[in-house]
Amino acid sequence: MLVTDRQGTPLGLHVDSASPGETTLLETVLADVRVPRSGAGHPRTKPERLIADRGYDSDPLREQLAARGIPLIAPHRKSRTRRPPQDGRPLRRYRHRWVIERSFAWLGRFRRLVVRYEYYAVMYLAFFHVACLIIVLRRL
Repeated sequence: MLVTDRQGTPLGLHVDSASPGETTLLETVLADVRVPRSGAGHPRTKPERLIADRGYDSDPLREQLAARGIPLIAPHRKSRTRRPPQDGRPLRRYRHRWVIERSFAWLGRFRRLVVRYEYYAVMYLAFFHVACLIIVLRRL
């Protein structure tokens, strides 16, 4: 999982097996986010909003993020039994989802990440960090 800013610069990431659901790993990824402030003070750990895909649409997740003060912007599932918690206005921001998809494409250029050659997850995570570092340096 990957969290980026508005320009697609990686801010936080978490590598895990393919079996757990993404909504269960979200808190772990958000705990890794540290954005330095322009002045003095502790780095920011809470994003202004979270734009996610349709798989993140669940009422418990929305309540969990609302308790932290983070609005979730995700399209509603078609199989939703309850009434959607919001109208379509916040979903206008969903059109900016292409930024994270572009970041995944940048990571896809590193063949070692696409085809996982490493047996240990620690080594894979190390190459993931190196790839994120190269992406950040190219953006400067």
